[in-house]
Amino acid sequence: MIRFRTAAAVDLPRLRALVEKCYRGDSARQGWTHEADLLDDERTSDVELQRAVTDAQTRVLLAEIDGKLAGTVTVKTLGHGRAYLGMLCVDPELQAAGLGRALIADAEDLAVEAFSAAVMEMTVIDARPELIAYYERRGYAQTGETRPFPGAGAQPFAMTVLERSLR
Repeated sequence: MIRFRTAAAVDLPRLRALVEKCYRGDSARQGWTHEADLLDDERTSDVELQRAVTDAQTRVLLAEIDGKLAGTVTVKTLGHGRAYLGMLCVDPELQAAGLGRALIADAEDLAVEAFSAAVMEMTVIDARPELIAYYERRGYAQTGETRPFPGAGAQPFAMTVLERSLR
């Protein structure tokens, strides 16, 4: 049984471990949504996750299966009826079973209920066209906008902006 809930400070060590497992290193390569072939730095930090969990304008959703942390997604209000979906990840061992789709749906519901959002926005690394296509199949459309890749140092890729109406 899958249980969805909002993250708390006590969840931070498990949350950080899951995010790194999903995005970086050999463990991430077990799944298909990783960035391990593109980047080898850390995906997040304790400070970033602590900020997200405690910020009133942000919600970090967790998906647990039999008490094990299986997935997460972050939703942040952007104001003016817009929200941002970020850091969606599912344990690589559990990918392709519908949990990502369920997390997206829960995040969209939360954006409407908690932040009165009418539009959900996200950014996806442009070097991952299969990931962009996944979101397009979920109703997200490319806006034509790109943004610089976040973090230190120059990277050979950018972030593609996608959005979806929530009404």
